[in-house]
Amino acid sequence: MNELREGLSADRWIRLGSIIDHFRRTIRETPVVRPTDPGEAKSAVQQYNFSRPVALDDITAQVVRMFRDYSVHVTHPRYFGLFNPGVREASIVAETLVATFNPQLAAWSHSPIANEIEQHVLRQFSNLLGFPSTAAFNFCNGGAEANLSAMLVALNHQFPRWRAEGIACLKVTPTIYVSADAHDSLVKAARACGLGDSAIRRVPTTSPRFAVDPDQLELFLVEDLRKGWSPFMIVGTAGTTSTGAVDPLRTLAAIAQKYNAWFHVDAAWGGTAVLSSTLRREVRGIESADSVTWDAHKWLSVPFSAGMFFCRHSASVGSTFSIHTSYMPTGSAETVDPYASTIQWTRRAMGLKVFMSLVELGFDGYRDLIEHQAAMGVLLRERLQGQGFQVVNDTALPVVCFTHPKIRQGQVKTEHVLNTLYSRGRVWISDVRPTGYPEKCLRACITHYETDESDIECLIEELVNALK
Repeated sequence: MNELREGLSADRWIRLGSIIDHFRRTIRETPVVRPTDPGEAKSAVQQYNFSRPVALDDITAQVVRMFRDYSVHVTHPRYFGLFNPGVREASIVAETLVATFNPQLAAWSHSPIANEIEQHVLRQFSNLLGFPSTAAFNFCNGGAEANLSAMLVALNHQFPRWRAEGIACLKVTPTIYVSADAHDSLVKAARACGLGDSAIRRVPTTSPRFAVDPDQLELFLVEDLRKGWSPFMIVGTAGTTSTGAVDPLRTLAAIAQKYNAWFHVDAAWGGTAVLSSTLRREVRGIESADSVTWDAHKWLSVPFSAGMFFCRHSASVGSTFSIHTSYMPTGSAETVDPYASTIQWTRRAMGLKVFMSLVELGFDGYRDLIEHQAAMGVLLRERLQGQGFQVVNDTALPVVCFTHPKIRQGQVKTEHVLNTLYSRGRVWISDVRPTGYPEKCLRACITHYETDESDIECLIEELVNALK
């Protein structure tokens, strides 16, 4: 009986592996999107009332079918949407192993190897950022959590009484300076820290780069200091969501030093540029940051979630998050207990998928992948301009914002273009209105390492068709 049970289990994993392999091999034959009525998706789920058991093989097949039919397939080479990448096979294997062993990373002693794997990977990335060997770093759920971590550490670093007494003890109004196109997770972080929306000062950008204007930033700082406010944090973005803009990081670092402000770089997407000697110059100045947000689940092509937080001030990180309780194992000076050095407590091993992908590819392999995607971005710009489209943004990163005379003249709305594309299901893009730009434009981002010339041609063909 045991042998039969083991045989059935082995067959199940073989079948599941075949399903995954088939989906990955035939992804280009699958529509990127299939328009779905909310009622249709609800009905697909609500048929399960949990009143009777369903065989695991049956529910597995049914779930595969639901995900296939009712999803925008962000792992598709013709998904040109937000920063949702195609994922490496090594990272899928890693996620399966993590689910199997279920390591608990709150305390080093519970999973020494998973913790050391993460620390090793993060140390290598920290070196690439140009941070000192004493820097602190951790995996987290994503850029929002990393940005929140940065704000908390900055508060603790800049206002020593904050940790014990909270913001009520502050005799000043702390202010945070961000690009007009900075990610709104910073607003959520300000709310979570008790600072409120008014603490966020959005600085205008300049087009066509849509990067923060440092002259305007200084004007804001001088005026706010005159009001008695306390500028404690300046945030530069390396790869904005809307246009792929990179703020002038070196200039921002100098301004932060001049005004004694914490300099944080939100490089959730663009941080990966440090792996390429060609693209690295786009993020010059990141090495001067006090802290950095970087998401592996964006341009490093691993499944969600795998955010990363880096900080050059390890003592401030420890002071912000350290806590000790009798029910947790006692740590040591040679190890890092994540529960006492991050905002998290119990969590899964997020870093294994990054480790396995990095070991499989090496830094050179990753460099080739991101430089290929950047080259596809260049090709897309060229092909769009050749078809009469106008490229709106100026960035070396593979985000392309564009419009067309028919859109600018009001003959066609971006919504019509998108609906036409989605109804056909061959490609997926989005629209956006960059801050300071007079109207919505279309936005395409190369998010898959296998996107090639044929996929670019397909996008061009679909866009031309949608404008007819």
